[in-house]
Amino acid sequence: MRFYDAHNHLQDDRFAGRQGELLAACEKTGVVRMVVNGACESDWPQVLALARENKMVLPSFGCHPWYLSERTPGWLANLEKFLDAIPSAVGEIGLDRWKPGLPYAGQEEAFLAQLQTAAGRNLPVSIHCLQAWGRLLELLQNNPRPARGFVLHSYGGPAEMIPAFAKLGGYFSFPGYFLNERKLRQRETFKHVPAGRLLVETDAPDQHLPAERILEPLADADGKPLNHPANLPAVYAGLAEFLGETIEPLAARVEENFLRVFGGL
Repeated sequence: MRFYDAHNHLQDDRFAGRQGELLAACEKTGVVRMVVNGACESDWPQVLALARENKMVLPSFGCHPWYLSERTPGWLANLEKFLDAIPSAVGEIGLDRWKPGLPYAGQEEAFLAQLQTAAGRNLPVSIHCLQAWGRLLELLQNNPRPARGFVLHSYGGPAEMIPAFAKLGGYFSFPGYFLNERKLRQRETFKHVPAGRLLVETDAPDQHLPAERILEPLADADGKPLNHPANLPAVYAGLAEFLGETIEPLAARVEENFLRVFGGL
């Protein structure tokens, strides 16, 4: 089987330069491609370097709503330069009304600027959304979108909104964190995702699996647990179990979906 990680942050400093080791472990477990998402201008060079070093890495560049205050005046032109440098996606971008103390002002402007860039280049875009699902849907309905589609990373919105997002070209990515017992509502939501729109992710180094499902334990320099990207097969296995199917047809379906939205990059 071949496994595809629709969303992670392999460039994260918490991995402390061990990315080569992590990628080698991923290859051994059957991971063939991973979308590595930049979140701010300062980490885009790291994402680019990883992609140039290893073909498993599909780079994605974007300004996450948590880091908008760190942008330089020329951030959008800088984004265009990175997209010109290598076949890539746009993201992680989005809207967030959940994070305490995070200003919402300016988030929509930044989101739409990056969405327009993705649409103009027909590049897939990875979207973060917390407590802003209705507004996100409105913005997607009323603005240009990439023809190849967009990914709702760790989709946590209502099941009732899935058809509307899917109609616009949405894909829905399932993280291992949703296998934790208290995330039953989020797991149940994925029973409503169309078969042709399902993706799987680790969001490494975050969104940890339940302890008993972890394949590759990992910790930072202080001993704090990290989510290893080689845990991806365990996410597939847990999702297959929840959906009442075997992992082989799920993996084949996710591969087809991943290649449809990210193929050619």
